[in-house]
Amino acid sequence: MASVGDRVQIKTKKGTEEGVLMPSSEKNVVLIKLDNGYNLGFEKKDITSTKVSKKAVQSKSAKQKITINKSLPTIAILHTGGTIASKVDYRTGGVTTDFSPEELISLFPELKDIANIESELISQMWSDDLRFAHFTLIAKAIEKYVKKGVKGIIIGMGTDNLAVASAALSFIVESSPVPIIFVGSQKSSDRGSSDAGMNLICAAEFVSKSDFGGVGVCMHASAHDRDCVILPGTKTAKLHASRRDAFKVVNEDPIATIDYKTRKITFLNSYKKQAPLKIKSKMEDRVGLLKIHVNMFPEQFEIFKGFKGLVIEGTGLGHTPGQSPNKETEIHKKIYPAIKKVIDSGCVVVMTTQCIFGGVNMNVYDKGRDLQELGVISGKDMLANTALVKLSWLLANEKNVKELMGENLRGEINASLKYDKEFL
Repeated sequence: MASVGDRVQIKTKKGTEEGVLMPSSEKNVVLIKLDNGYNLGFEKKDITSTKVSKKAVQSKSAKQKITINKSLPTIAILHTGGTIASKVDYRTGGVTTDFSPEELISLFPELKDIANIESELISQMWSDDLRFAHFTLIAKAIEKYVKKGVKGIIIGMGTDNLAVASAALSFIVESSPVPIIFVGSQKSSDRGSSDAGMNLICAAEFVSKSDFGGVGVCMHASAHDRDCVILPGTKTAKLHASRRDAFKVVNEDPIATIDYKTRKITFLNSYKKQAPLKIKSKMEDRVGLLKIHVNMFPEQFEIFKGFKGLVIEGTGLGHTPGQSPNKETEIHKKIYPAIKKVIDSGCVVVMTTQCIFGGVNMNVYDKGRDLQELGVISGKDMLANTALVKLSWLLANEKNVKELMGENLRGEINASLKYDKEFL
């Protein structure tokens, strides 16, 4: 009987295909990886026979033995999910059973020439399932490896909430003696077009050679396999669902680029230099995010009564419905009172904008002034998710939360926005 990782021949009425049997999310579909790197699926009802031509070899038997190179620094790689290490090593057809340094070197042999690798599997999860508590767990692991004297830390994570996590850790880690770089992959490492290896290798080069002392993101700089870019932890957003260069900096410039072929690091912007480790890892759990849209109801705001914090992703310069210019908008008269009820319940409410670029200015239109009179605080040019994790962190660690929300603590707020270049 064929098992995942086996090399198989699939025969149908249309012909025969050969490849490595892969996990399939569909019960009625058999999936194989072809030798050209592409995946091919077959409906089970169309398959006339399946023949195993080569059984899978467990990855443990193929692992490289690692020797410590005293001339190289040591990097810790923390894995929380995503595609840095696949369930199946499709290069060999073997099944990956852990996240050990040996396994990483087996998947990405270039790493052994950059640094000695230590690794830890924190969790295996989709980044959609992240909660504030996971950021605290990651912070504890960072603290452990910094105390062990590593040169830097790479955190592997699924891309959907990678930018949110990098923002959260930017606040949690107030200062660091090592680089802390988040890495993901838009294409899974079982694909010939995967960006996982390049992103990880460029991150390792940056960590091993720079004096960067903050939290950043390392992903493809373009759709081509030429450069990776280091992006600031609080000013980065995922702007495309599938492109390898999906992550872009917003209202700021990238920190650096790494040439994949030459491994040259080019700094493009000022950055946090290394300093003694200071971590405040507490996060307030009862904080929410509400996106403004057409046809809203007061109940959508009132649900946050009793929460400690709420970020509103408003329209334009920071607005919500609340005025009633015609009979169709009568219900909007109840929205401002609903927001006031939330604030009166002890909830700190912060306004951001749905617009990717630019920021909030609640003094331009009367709607913005109305909201300020209710007690809504301007989030300035913070990204909504950055404001969310900042508010959670402040509520758990500081007393003057309202004042600090408007201050630039980790590069999340610009004193002024420049318009000297195209924003795309």
